[in-house]
Amino acid sequence: MQSNFFRSLRPVALSFTCLFLVACGLPAAGPSVKDITDSSVENGGDIHIIDVTQAVIDASAREQSSGFSRTFTSAGAASIDRINAGDVLTITIWENVENGLFSSLGQKVTTLPGVVVDQLGNIFLPYAGTIKANGRTSDDLRLKITELLAGQTPDPQIEVRREAGNGATVSIIGAVGGQGVYPIEASSRRLTGMLAGAGGITLDPSVVKISVRRGQELGEIWFQDLLDNPTNDIPLVAGDKIILEQDERYFIAMGTTGQRRVSFETHNPSVLEALAAVGGLQATRSNAKGIFVFREEPDWIANRVLGRSDLVGPQRFAYLIDLTAQSSMFVGGKFPIRDEDTIYVTEAPYVKWRTLLSTVVSTIDAAVSLDTAIDGATGVFN
Repeated sequence: MQSNFFRSLRPVALSFTCLFLVACGLPAAGPSVKDITDSSVENGGDIHIIDVTQAVIDASAREQSSGFSRTFTSAGAASIDRINAGDVLTITIWENVENGLFSSLGQKVTTLPGVVVDQLGNIFLPYAGTIKANGRTSDDLRLKITELLAGQTPDPQIEVRREAGNGATVSIIGAVGGQGVYPIEASSRRLTGMLAGAGGITLDPSVVKISVRRGQELGEIWFQDLLDNPTNDIPLVAGDKIILEQDERYFIAMGTTGQRRVSFETHNPSVLEALAAVGGLQATRSNAKGIFVFREEPDWIANRVLGRSDLVGPQRFAYLIDLTAQSSMFVGGKFPIRDEDTIYVTEAPYVKWRTLLSTVVSTIDAAVSLDTAIDGATGVFN
């Protein structure tokens, strides 16, 4: 009787032995909140762990590129009436005599197409010589040509028409409907008009970055900033190079959301938007109290967040968001994700114990089955 009692305890004893053996070796999605907290500066580690509040959001804010520099915004709008080096002109001359300087027999009108303004800004016209055209309007040049020809042909009538030429053009490459070189015209003196004339953008507007190179200057802006702020609709200058490309920023998602590299889907995503982009929290696994954003902050932000002034050099931060806390949804909706951030969602504490319990139950079942088999074999031999 007593031996049967102790025999019945064998599977229980075996299961609890297994309990202690497997407790430390159960698989997990990554470190727990406690594991991360143990790595804090306060505990001798090298990570500043900060609970995210509105004050922290304000202190960690960085100046975002909201538009072009003054170099670009203060430039005067290109005048399509002013002639530039590289422009192509069509000059028409009416003479009041038969067999004039330019006209043939019975012809009083002569058209000179394709007159190119050279790199010095000059044109050459027979009987008038070299004429400075750069910076003049078409009407100014008309009057100058009339003056130079008046002494050689009676009462000449001159028309000067500026065609689209290399002197007043910009080049556009990247995510537009039609890449190429475009003249600056009345409808395209500013950036938005030029983009529209090039067929518009071909990517999601929320992930498009625009770069404008002007000489040695480079200006960059998000397309959304261009839409939101009219002052960013800069006047264009001949020779500008406009590049449109997709936002290449990304963040890393880890933990119960799975491991993946995620491109930004919006111009300035928040933690909640980033979580939504990876499918949100897993109801049966994720710890809503333990969402971390790992980031390396420059010392000036680190000092501001921590209320210090002695930190020098980049500092490692783990911003902790508890989505179960009061107003947490507002905080999570305002805390921005930066380029190359890592979002880590810890595993709920009960998941490990649930796994452990499942392991123990399986062990007990196996032990009972083994014990039954042993008893059966003993009966056979007895």
